[in-house]
Amino acid sequence: MRFLTRSLSGLFLLAVTLGLLVYAGTLVASAIETRMSQEPFIPKARERAFTVNVVHAQPETIAPVLTAYGSVQSRRTLDIRASATGPVVHLAAEFREGGRVEQGQTLLRVDPQPAQAALDRAVADLADAQAEVRDAERGLVIARDTLHAAEDQARLRGKALTRQNQLVERGIGSAAAVEEAELSAASARQSVLASRSALAQAEARIDSAATALDRARIARDVAQRGLDDTVITAVFDGTLSGVTLVQGRLLSANEMLAQLIDPDAMEVAFRISTAQYARMLDEKGRLKPLPVSVSLDNADTALTASGHISRDNAAVGEGQTGRVVLATLDQTRGLKPGDFVTVKVLEDPLNGVIRLPATALDASGQVLVLAEGNRLDVMQVVLVRRQGDDVLVRSDDLAGRDVVAQRTPLLGRGILVRANRARQDGTARTEDGPAQDSLVELSAEQRARLVAFVEASQSMPAEAKSRILAQLDQPKVPAATIARLESRMGG
Repeated sequence: MRFLTRSLSGLFLLAVTLGLLVYAGTLVASAIETRMSQEPFIPKARERAFTVNVVHAQPETIAPVLTAYGSVQSRRTLDIRASATGPVVHLAAEFREGGRVEQGQTLLRVDPQPAQAALDRAVADLADAQAEVRDAERGLVIARDTLHAAEDQARLRGKALTRQNQLVERGIGSAAAVEEAELSAASARQSVLASRSALAQAEARIDSAATALDRARIARDVAQRGLDDTVITAVFDGTLSGVTLVQGRLLSANEMLAQLIDPDAMEVAFRISTAQYARMLDEKGRLKPLPVSVSLDNADTALTASGHISRDNAAVGEGQTGRVVLATLDQTRGLKPGDFVTVKVLEDPLNGVIRLPATALDASGQVLVLAEGNRLDVMQVVLVRRQGDDVLVRSDDLAGRDVVAQRTPLLGRGILVRANRARQDGTARTEDGPAQDSLVELSAEQRARLVAFVEASQSMPAEAKSRILAQLDQPKVPAATIARLESRMGG
């Protein structure tokens, strides 16, 4: 009896189990059929809004700055060369590399004895020439007196001949007396001719003596210059460079000794393109005296100078392009010839131009502007100048619009954005939202959604994840963190 009872109980439990299994299979099949017959549930995705920095386009008058690079050079440089040969007997203490000298200061002196001897000989020759001139002048006076005496004697002999001829005509004189008078008259005329020849020789001697005197004076001046060349003085105030001389050295003619550079007369030469050069010309095709600033930057400080454009090179070098422009510098504190400097030229002001970041303009000359509904639109502009990290553009329709400061491949026409505008205190302000550095109190749902997104993120580093979760645990969360997370979440 006990066996039968247990058998019936086991059959009952088996039947119940089979029934439950069949019922469960029926429920699963019904659920699968119901699920397959329903339409798939697709959650409604929100449009992603990108956060962008915008700048307000405002036309203004801006003077563009042209940046170039050039080298400093001296406007007044003098080569100091040896004019006389011989040993150096005196050398100034300032005659060394970098020594400053004053105008008229004696720099060096060459042994003057040979030049002094030559000058003494020239002075003696000049004295001889002057004595010869005085002797010639006295000889000329004597020759003139001798000529006058000979002419008087010839005149008297002529009167005597006339008287003898008159006596012969009267029958008183003799032929011998007449002949003797004729011979005396001829001799007197011959004496006149000889006196004239002596006078001509005296006059020629005067000319020769004057020429010899001029030669003696020239020789004396040459000798004096030779003596003066033994002393070299500074022509202007300046600094010596390239000194290669020591006292006692034997100099040769025209030997290069040093260079004298005027540190207060500097200019800078820099090369620019032909288009940039054309903007510096006036209506007559001449260079404008535009202001120039020069800087030599180093790790700590910068040496600066100012000036103005003075001229340009007359010709373009072979194989080169552009133009070389030279600017005169007013004050050159610390600058030296040969320094490679940065040159900035202040051009004429431009009216009605808009300054934008260079990243706001693409290669086709278009910018993204903020349109209605916080969506982006494309606008064409005209590029006028590039100024470092900025550009100067012109557009009639751009005035007063908000322009995207940094373009990315994700931005284009019709994209929904949040605009960050710079406030006066330097912080960014999101349009229709709080400042990016302010704190925002989150609701429980919004906080839970952000925490779930951070915990589920696989690309976020562990350190960043823990830091953001710590911020989300606070009562108030930075607005910048919220905006960044929502931008990643797509809304």
